[in-house]
Amino acid sequence: HPHGDSSVYDAMVRMAQLFNMRMTLINGHGNFGSVDGDPAAAMRYTEARLEPLALELLKDLDMETVPFSFNFDDSLLEPDLLPGHFPNLLVNGANGIAVGLATNIPTHNLGEVIDGCCAYIDKPAMSLNEMMKYIPGPDFSTGGYIIANELKQAYETGKGKITMRAKYNVEQGEYGKKLIVITELPYQTNKAELLRKIMLLREDKKELLSGIAEIVDESDRSGMRAVIAVKKDGDVDAILNFLFKYTDLQCTFAINMVAIAGGKPRQLGLL
Repeated sequence: HPHGDSSVYDAMVRMAQLFNMRMTLINGHGNFGSVDGDPAAAMRYTEARLEPLALELLKDLDMETVPFSFNFDDSLLEPDLLPGHFPNLLVNGANGIAVGLATNIPTHNLGEVIDGCCAYIDKPAMSLNEMMKYIPGPDFSTGGYIIANELKQAYETGKGKITMRAKYNVEQGEYGKKLIVITELPYQTNKAELLRKIMLLREDKKELLSGIAEIVDESDRSGMRAVIAVKKDGDVDAILNFLFKYTDLQCTFAINMVAIAGGKPRQLGLL
């Protein structure tokens, strides 16, 4: 590969990470990294195979379905495109940067996208509002809440911002403490970094965040659970509002749907 083997391996690892992909395309065995930003093990320690969904995506490729063209010096034939059996670009999203062009497509729910496709086949003249009954919005693999600021505009023009917010609940702790328990994070938020940032802010903004007693990561294999313990006299709402403003407990996702269409890059709406 022109970029060496590490970039290919990193791409494969990403396709096996549940916190990056809405539907993983690679079934990985071994250490494939974590939501805390840990890297995957070296390639000699991991094994991988295609997920059933990836096999579905590549189905019937051997039936001469792909047009081929010559490469730069006419010595080899190379495929022009990779047709997919379902719209993986919407399901798993895309983000990247090329020569002067960037793209940032959010992930979507597979069932909703397929339902939308079937409805579109039955009625190609459907409006965006009708399509949004099937695909109401993005669906991120890490969960959390979406505040759909410019979602309709993004689906119309291909550009817009939405706000993502962590999912939390407030529990009663011992000695009268209140516990802010975070169970889902905004997409592509590093949990370890987030908790470190809250800890640093607590030291910096002593008067505002003095109500925070301790920060503990209680996550295990059954799920995510990050706990911010608030002292008896602390104001939970004020602390949460401050954290939403200054940490990744709430962050924006700038939708910028640029894809290759008809041989050239174009900014595209949902339809």
